[in-house]
Order: sequence, then C-alpha cells, then structure tokens
Amino acid sequence: MPLNCFKAYDIRGRLPDELNTDIAYRIGRAYARVVKPRQVVTGRDVRLSSAQLQNALALGLQDEGVEVLDLGLCGTEEVYFATFHYQLDGGIMVTASHNPMDYNGMKLVSAGSRPIGADSGLAEIEAQVSTDTARCPDGTTAQTRPLDHRADYIEHLLGYVDTGTLKPLKILTNAGNGPAGIIVDALEPHLPFVFERLHHQPDGHFPNGIPNPLLVENRPATASAARAAKADFGVAWDGDFDRCFLFDENGDFIEGYYIVGLLADSLLKEKPGSSIVHDVRMTWNTIDIVESQGGKAIQSRTGHAYIKQIMREHDALYGGEMSAHHYFRDFAYCDNGNIPWLLVAALISKTGRPLSELVADRIARYPSSGEINREVADPQAAIDRVYAHFAGQFIHEDRLDGLSLEFPQWRFNLRRSNTEPVTRLNVESRADRKLMEAKTAEILALLN
Repeated sequence: MPLNCFKAYDIRGRLPDELNTDIAYRIGRAYARVVKPRQVVTGRDVRLSSAQLQNALALGLQDEGVEVLDLGLCGTEEVYFATFHYQLDGGIMVTASHNPMDYNGMKLVSAGSRPIGADSGLAEIEAQVSTDTARCPDGTTAQTRPLDHRADYIEHLLGYVDTGTLKPLKILTNAGNGPAGIIVDALEPHLPFVFERLHHQPDGHFPNGIPNPLLVENRPATASAARAAKADFGVAWDGDFDRCFLFDENGDFIEGYYIVGLLADSLLKEKPGSSIVHDVRMTWNTIDIVESQGGKAIQSRTGHAYIKQIMREHDALYGGEMSAHHYFRDFAYCDNGNIPWLLVAALISKTGRPLSELVADRIARYPSSGEINREVADPQAAIDRVYAHFAGQFIHEDRLDGLSLEFPQWRFNLRRSNTEPVTRLNVESRADRKLMEAKTAEILALLN
C-alpha cells in the first residue's frame, strides 16, 4: 500500500486508508530504529483519533526498547519545548493541524528539537514503514510516563517579555476549540491582561469548524468578537497552535507577512546585526526592514523543516513565514504560537500605539495579495504557462521554491503546496495596490 501520508516535512493523511493505528505503530518502530533514541516524548492534539494513534505510536516505540514520556493533550510547541528543555532524544506530536476532520498526522523531531523531514530522516522512516507488516496489538495500552512540563513551559514563555512593563490590555483569544486555551489559562495569573475568550474549550468535534484562520472565511468570528469586546487586539490559533494569527483593535486581520516584519524590527532593535530568515513567498517588506536595521535577511524554502535548518546554519535570531509560523533562536529555532502575541502585546505596551498603527506604514509600502490557493489539473503546466506569459519582462528569476519572478514595481511567487493538492499564489508591489491587484487577477486568469 502506498504511504501517501508521508509529506516533505511531516506525516499527514486521511483516516483510516492513509493513516491508522497499524501505520502509527510501524512509525514508532521505524522512528526508534532510525533515530535510535532512549527517551522520546509524545503529545497529541484534540482530534478524536489522536489518543488512539498516540497509543499505537507509543507501543511501536516501546517494542523497540524506547522509554516514552507523555504530555497528553498539548500543542506542537510543547513537544518541541519538552524535547530540548529536558534534553530528550526526540519528540513526536500527533496532529493534523488545520486539515479536515477525517485527517490526522505527526510532526517528528530528534534531540534538540531538530526537525525530521524528507532530507533528515523521514525518508528512511518511510522506507522502513513501507516494508513493515507488523500489526498494532489490539486492546493494549502503552506503558508511558506522564511528564508534568507545563509550569516550566509557562516560565519559559514569560521569559520573552518584561512582565513589569506590560499594560492591562484587553485581548480577544480564539482557541478554535483546540488546546491553545489551556496555555492562555496558564499564562493569565502571571500577566496584567484581560482575556475575552471565544471557542475556548477543547473539543475534538470542532463545533465551530476546523481551526484554520489562514482561510478568509474563518476570520469573521474572531474579527467581530474582537470589535464587540473592544479588545486591543485579537489572537486566533490553528489546531495544534504552532501558528497564531493577529487581528488589530478594529477587528481587521493582519497578514502574517507584516507581523514577520514587525517582530524582526523589534527583535533587531534588541540584538542588532542578527540574521533573520524569511520564506520566498513575500520578501520585500522583510528585507527592507532587516537591512534598514543592519541585520542580514536570509531566504529559505517554505516549510518548518527548511526554515529551522537555515536558522541553525546561520544562528538566526528569528525566522518568519507569512503563513504565521514564527521561529525563535531561544526556542531551539522552532516555531511557536504564543511568543509572537506576547511580543506584540509588549510592543503595544511600550509604544502606546495600537496594532493597526504599528503595521499601517508597511502595508502601504508593500501591499500584498495574501496567499491565494487554486486547485488546478496540472500544477506544473500552469506554472509553466505563467512563466511563458511573463518571459522577457522580469528582471530576476528564482526557483528556490516554486517560481518567483521580480519586476521593477512588483513580484510574485507561485508554488505547489507540500501538504495539500493546491497551487499557491502570492503577489506584492511597491506602494501600488492597484498594480498588485491587477497582476493578481492577471495570474489567476492564467491559472484558470
């Protein structure tokens, strides 16, 4: 049976044909043989299938002699934290993040929370799983050891801000019925903020829909609740809360691209000259900010495994993707969905300026389309068609990740998704929103 659940930098598939307890059990066995760990920490998201898959995974690890530590219901960032903070040999999070209800998956790391992707062990794990015929023992519960990590994790998060300088902001949080609300509740006693909660309780039935604020149709609930609460800003998370999405005091969604620039600017003021890693989809605003602060802007392929590897190579202070993944050197170069909003709250407290004002100038300088997804019958043919259309017009071409073409006043990136059957388009311009919109429409017409 083909293993369609193995992707470029994680495992993700439909239940039960692409991922099930037998495959999870074999993944545990293969992980143990490839990584050769003594202790591995596991955690799970709120999906109804996650506990069963986590148990099968743990059984596979145990059968290869690995001690398995269990975080229980948590976020991906907590698995990363436990792995590096307690100096464990690896970590595996059972999650399908923002995928549909009938999906699940896993994110894997080795010691130091180093990502395991196709180029760093995942292909070897897939090869072993593909030839393994072992079945998960029915009715068997793995003998795991609970790991009480949360107090240490909250202490770590609080280390990114000076709590004594924070103002009593009102913050609207939308956990999307995932586990993010658990962290909000744990942070609350240590912060002066007033939290207004939406879709707060973890619920694997997702009564308010799968949490994925990157989709435009999923944003109105957070936006309207932030306005109704008269919040200073709003935060929404995806299913495993390794991404956070911000809304300003007017309830307007702030594209992750501009949050990357905002955080890079703030962090470089504290540690000038540092390297900042960004993905290929939207680049001009980030490069402009980083270079104006005397930092070094470094481009990476899209995806957490690639970003983390480049960050490690350059000892980068921070890395950001416009898809709302934010990576921090002090967090073992991993992505985190709570550090960004804490830093934004600190910035609002320090400057006394609302979030809308903090990003307004950058949005005007580099207006962008946001990411637009299209299902096309032949993605490569569509990309080739777009390239032929603009042949002879562009001043720079980049094939690091999909097709990036740069023109004097605008640029775009067009790439096939590594995790979904779609082609993704991002367009930006230099202070010309009408040009950006016209070119976006022009490319979409070619795709269609």
